[in-house]
Amino acid sequence: MEIIMQQHLEEAKRDMDKAYAHLQDAFVKLHVGRVVPTMLQGLLVAYYGNPTPLHQLASIQTADARTLAIQPWEQQAIPLIEKAITESQLGFATKNDGRVIMATLPPPSEERRKALVKLIKVEAEKSRIVIRNLRRDYKEIVKAAQKEGISENELKRSEKKLQELTDLYIDKINHLLALKETDVLSI
Repeated sequence: MEIIMQQHLEEAKRDMDKAYAHLQDAFVKLHVGRVVPTMLQGLLVAYYGNPTPLHQLASIQTADARTLAIQPWEQQAIPLIEKAITESQLGFATKNDGRVIMATLPPPSEERRKALVKLIKVEAEKSRIVIRNLRRDYKEIVKAAQKEGISENELKRSEKKLQELTDLYIDKINHLLALKETDVLSI
């Protein structure tokens, strides 16, 4: 039975890793003055009437700290890409020279930085909720195993390990939040 409990704890760890990775991805997409190509990763372009991910239509590179250079594979995609970037409300200003689109991110105002801090706090809280829900779900699995013959001591040990795992991931989320908040406010 101990092996089964260990497998459940490993599954819980994998699921908590996914929740933490999701938060990291969400934080990367929140721009704070420096641009990275992944900021446009989820952007869809209406290409021939089909929503197509931008990275399938063009190469995206960092030109400088505030500018992305987007070079479409086909020139007729330039106005469609520009329109998608403008409508995305990511805050980029675009211009093109007929071959390359330059998407520039203006420096964030104090108001924008405060809004970003609120947004990252909301994202962090969502991740904490996911972690706590995973703890609850796996705790139910552990309790169900008691009916299958697991001892009371093994049950308590498993619940304690599950709580330690939960605390670890909550601490990781809090640390990541503190770093991101400092990053946003120091621009």
